[in-house]
Amino acid sequence: GVALLRAISAVDELLKKLEGDEATGAKIVRRALEEPARQIAENAGYEGSVVVQRILSETKNLRLGFNAATGEYADMVEAGIVDPAKVTRSALQNAASIGSLILTTEAVVAEKPEKKESTPAPAGGGDMDF
Repeated sequence: GVALLRAISAVDELLKKLEGDEATGAKIVRRALEEPARQIAENAGYEGSVVVQRILSETKNLRLGFNAATGEYADMVEAGIVDPAKVTRSALQNAASIGSLILTTEAVVAEKPEKKESTPAPAGGGDMDF
């Protein structure tokens, strides 16, 4: 996730030159770049937005990231936590593809999430003796 977070600065520079739908698409990609790191932190029980902001605010050690296993910030290369380049590239390409698709489509159809009712409590046994 750290490599994708570091790519945000390039998107921010590009955003300065874009307008309209192109700027909207770049904003979608920018947000998508934050999501892997945010989701990793949230899956580990931490506040994802706080972790993302902490990593983005680091300017000295650009390899600083969040080790979800220990809950500590560390140099990702030294800690042996490295994302495979092919997976990272594919994720970014897919995000750009979806952003492009949404911008060029007149409407988007999605399934509405179903509300799951909580299961009822089991019937009480009263004071039955067995």
